[in-house]
Amino acid sequence: MNIAEQLKKSGIVPVIVLENVDNSENLAKALLDGGVNVAEVTFRAEGADKVISRMVKAYPDMLVGAGTVLTIEQLDRAKEAGAKFCVAPGLNPAIVKHAQEIGMPFIPGVATATEIEAALSLGITTVKFFPAEQAGGLSYIKAVSAPYPMMRFMPTGGINAENISNYLSFPKVIACGGSWIVAAKLLKEENWAEVTRLCLEVTNKIN
Repeated sequence: MNIAEQLKKSGIVPVIVLENVDNSENLAKALLDGGVNVAEVTFRAEGADKVISRMVKAYPDMLVGAGTVLTIEQLDRAKEAGAKFCVAPGLNPAIVKHAQEIGMPFIPGVATATEIEAALSLGITTVKFFPAEQAGGLSYIKAVSAPYPMMRFMPTGGINAENISNYLSFPKVIACGGSWIVAAKLLKEENWAEVTRLCLEVTNKIN
């Protein structure tokens, strides 16, 4: 099963900005207890690679990836930490090519037909659509994806409990990235029970 198929099985990809590395295992457990076995740990926070490493060591079967991968150096750090996939908000051909060279599944971000074609030219058939709601939402994805039957999308940005089912109803959407179930306030307060509750709420809705 490739990364796209694994993400599709989950449906939801929590987009995580974790400042306190020592909470890595607690957060991973809260997600798993809520039926979510995927984590996209973003490089927006220092120590993201350490968070990834600790999550992977504690829960080897969890699909832990790196997000906001903007440089080759971050990509290498993510791989060394044990990340199973990487995601970026945009499409940088140099980073995509390096990911392919080191065998790292990479999901670049797109928002236009031109960027979709750039991804296809690099052999990429799964992309992040970002920022989803702000760029036109599901109706835009349906329109822009029509000429590209081979492309699959992971919308991120403005996704929430109310609209995720609508996005996932479109066959070309494999999963949605979301930060509301791992909101900064919850992580700062170490409110793992609420993270688990929000995960259960969304997994019950989409499964």
